[in-house]
Amino acid sequence: MSVTGKRMQERRKELGISADTLAEHLGISRSTVFRYENGDIEKIPAALLSDIARFLRTSEAFLMGWEDTSERILTNIYPIELKHFPLLGEMACGKPVYTHEGRESYIMAGTNIKADFCLKAKGDGMINARILDGDIVFIRKQEIVDNGDIAAVVVKNDNEATLKRFFYYADKNIVILRAENPAYEDMIFTNKELNDFHILGKAIAFQSDVK
Repeated sequence: MSVTGKRMQERRKELGISADTLAEHLGISRSTVFRYENGDIEKIPAALLSDIARFLRTSEAFLMGWEDTSERILTNIYPIELKHFPLLGEMACGKPVYTHEGRESYIMAGTNIKADFCLKAKGDGMINARILDGDIVFIRKQEIVDNGDIAAVVVKNDNEATLKRFFYYADKNIVILRAENPAYEDMIFTNKELNDFHILGKAIAFQSDVK
């Protein structure tokens, strides 16, 4: 076992971080983590070593055996537990667009987000809810949402998806899907038209790049 591998393993266990969790954060396999720790792979790429050090709240110098202390100065910073969320496609925030539920890829985000999948927002229809074009919106599957909730809704024979605030008025048998941008008109469904859409789920979080 190399010095780097030994210290990496000791630090991981000291923090109570599983090999699976570290592997998921790094985007590598669990077996590769063990190969690094056992010294089967002695040379860890510099960028990966830096990421390992940050996640284990230590320094590259410590992992390399150049210093004795494992604690970083910012000891109040803790690693974020991450998981994969399937990215199912795009979802319009203005006018509905074609979508599909074929899994294109995955998005890594915190395990504190209690979602089932995510979609990429398209357009400026939800800007007043701070959801911008290109943002990733995390969706929890549910067929019913409360009035005022932001929901992912599929309309017109499962071909068009949109992100809107949902309002249902039982006394009038009307559903209104409302954008968070006054430039877009409400989408209104009534009577038989209520069969023209279904709710994919409730939007519970979004991820935005710094622009």
